[in-house]
Amino acid sequence: MALTASNMLSLGSALPNFALPDGQGTFRTDGELAGPKGLFVIFICNHCPYVKHINPALAPMGAEFAALGVGMVAISPNDVAQYPDDSPQRMVEVAREAGYTFPYLYDETQTVAREFGAACTPDLFLFDMHGRLVYRGQFDDTRPGGAPATGEDIRRAVRALSSGHPVVDDQRPSIGCGIKWKQG
Repeated sequence: MALTASNMLSLGSALPNFALPDGQGTFRTDGELAGPKGLFVIFICNHCPYVKHINPALAPMGAEFAALGVGMVAISPNDVAQYPDDSPQRMVEVAREAGYTFPYLYDETQTVAREFGAACTPDLFLFDMHGRLVYRGQFDDTRPGGAPATGEDIRRAVRALSSGHPVVDDQRPSIGCGIKWKQG
């Protein structure tokens, strides 16, 4: 497993528009997923040990963040020809097993991941109500094999955003498995 750091897209960048299907083919858009205070987008996949490590803390965040006025969505961008465990069918199973409280969408063409500048799983992006990037970086400072994940970094950012306070400027890159880009 090759470790990859997130690209740290410039703060203030605009939310890329998207319409993607979940594992059962139902399309969802950024506009319908955003809450009144913003949208949290996280790129994940089924097989990544970094995502598996954060899953217990990640799973309840959809309901938690919705209560704060922030919508949430996960997007899987990996090439399923190379990594069949990341298939839409498996996405449905993983979401159910993990107890996700947010939509889990599939970026088959990888266009959305490229528009976000996503580089790894997990890769996190928090946008305010105006569709401007206010946080990008790590979930928290835990890693597989270490302490359990808490999601403290993203939780702190969402709490600040929802209460109208500035999101902290000290943002550290996410670290995880590189996105499995299609060849050719």
